[in-house]
Amino acid sequence: MIQRVANALRQAHITIATAESCTGGLLGAALTQERGSSEYYLGGVISYANAAKERLLGVEGEILRLEGAVSAAVAGKMAVGIQRKLRAALGVATTGIAGPDGGSAEKPVGLVYIGLAGPDGVETRKFQFCGDRESIRQQTVQAALHWVLLYLEQRKGEH
Repeated sequence: MIQRVANALRQAHITIATAESCTGGLLGAALTQERGSSEYYLGGVISYANAAKERLLGVEGEILRLEGAVSAAVAGKMAVGIQRKLRAALGVATTGIAGPDGGSAEKPVGLVYIGLAGPDGVETRKFQFCGDRESIRQQTVQAALHWVLLYLEQRKGEH
């Protein structure tokens, strides 16, 4: 998957940056696996604490209080925040509950939101993954990479 994403980013001459919470840097690590990844990957922020989301990515404290860190609104703000901070064409954000603790009836373990900010705005998607902590984190990375690949393929088809 990462090879396909890397090739698509290179061919489109598109840069990407990441803002991660539940994945703790795994998405950035995946994007830098390929040789020459500096052509498309600008960098990322691991904003695990709400204070980091606010200070580093510009997520408003009120949104964090009202919606919670694991929400579509926060995923979108994180994606836009990293896109703007690093002046990347695409910003990708992950926020969720990887477990084994921290879940609730409203927000169970495995609930993840991914945000994708691009030239045309920001979109978020909700996922409910199953498995242990590592599995949920890996599924989140794969879902984010897959979405980036679909975005790039769709964009290519439009041009």
